[in-house]
Amino acid sequence: MIDLKFLRENPDVVRESQRTRGEDPGLVDTLLEADTARRAAVLAGDNARAEQKALGKKVGQASPEERAALLEGAKELAAKVKELEVEQNAAEQTRERAHLAISNVVEGAPAGGEDDFVTLETVGELPTFDFEPKDHLALGESLGLIDMERGAKVSGARFYFLTGYGALLQLGLLQLAAQKATANGFTMMIPPVLVRPEVMQGTGFLGQHADEVYHLEEDDLYLVGTSEVPLAGYHSGEILDLEKGPKRYAGWSSCFRREAGSYGKDTRGIIRVHQFDKVEMFVYCKPEDAVAEHQRLLSWEREMLASIDVPYRVIDIAGGDLGSSAARKFDCEAWVPTQERYRELTSTSNCTTFQARRLNIRYRDENGKPQIAATLNGTLATTRWLVALLENHQQADGSVKVPAALVPFVGREVLEPVV
Repeated sequence: MIDLKFLRENPDVVRESQRTRGEDPGLVDTLLEADTARRAAVLAGDNARAEQKALGKKVGQASPEERAALLEGAKELAAKVKELEVEQNAAEQTRERAHLAISNVVEGAPAGGEDDFVTLETVGELPTFDFEPKDHLALGESLGLIDMERGAKVSGARFYFLTGYGALLQLGLLQLAAQKATANGFTMMIPPVLVRPEVMQGTGFLGQHADEVYHLEEDDLYLVGTSEVPLAGYHSGEILDLEKGPKRYAGWSSCFRREAGSYGKDTRGIIRVHQFDKVEMFVYCKPEDAVAEHQRLLSWEREMLASIDVPYRVIDIAGGDLGSSAARKFDCEAWVPTQERYRELTSTSNCTTFQARRLNIRYRDENGKPQIAATLNGTLATTRWLVALLENHQQADGSVKVPAALVPFVGREVLEPVV
């Protein structure tokens, strides 16, 4: 959630952020009113309790003749204090709901929606083929890498099996990502993929996109769509030591998304599925270090993309396409030849203090005073990378070259059609 002190001092900035996101700027005024009402309720309650305490002293010092009247007044004041406490609790709940309704304050992102991104850089030459290229599913099936038919038989639409070298390709990608993360100072983690409601809420995934999340009602647990969620919850309620620099973690996990509202979109292959694997970077740092750390995460994503040798572009995501927690997000999109378009492979978000404030994650400043930390996240490899890898490295005979960085994990330089 956003900083209330910042909101009080800069309401127009927050209103403009809401407009940039395409969200209601009136929510700012709703929160300001709720905040004012809550502060008034707290003051009224504090004054009544102070009056109650003073009256209690008078009762103790009063003569028998005076005490009866004072006790009657104390009884009435006690009832008033209880009534004010109820009002204060209601005011706090109202402010909490209003606070949770406002997304993070956008920092530098362009205005607009999904199509209003700004291209920052394009890397690599688009491949040309002297044959009709196959899409990733046709290649995956002919090479014995992907089995969608049996995935649907076992689990339903948008599920799949990775088989043989397909499984090895994914494992190689994730292992390479893990090695690169470790070499850059990240602590590797295999986190739980079921989390409590307060952790899912704290990371901002139970807001506008709550319908994307799988919920186990009987246990009141949520399946994560990214290991960003458990990694954010890892230090919830703690005060971190950030004097030696950011804390960096890389989570390797399966991820689950309902893909609600995506009917008819990307129904072929493994671009948009319900379950996939991913290595996700997650960082805790001081707020003043967050912008530089965001650039570092982007550079590590670019390094991973270079190792699979696919053309891609880096884009600055528009405010209306940001998740509620992100103040700014950069995506790396790889070229998919058969679609003749770029598709997202990685994203990295600067969430500033938004998530840490919800999860009560702090650090001590130079004066030893606790302050809210900043959090960032970024993708280092996912199942979807196989799409770009297979399509860009296919050859006329139906085979696919394995990028050199993955050959040690896969055990072959070329994947050939299965007879």
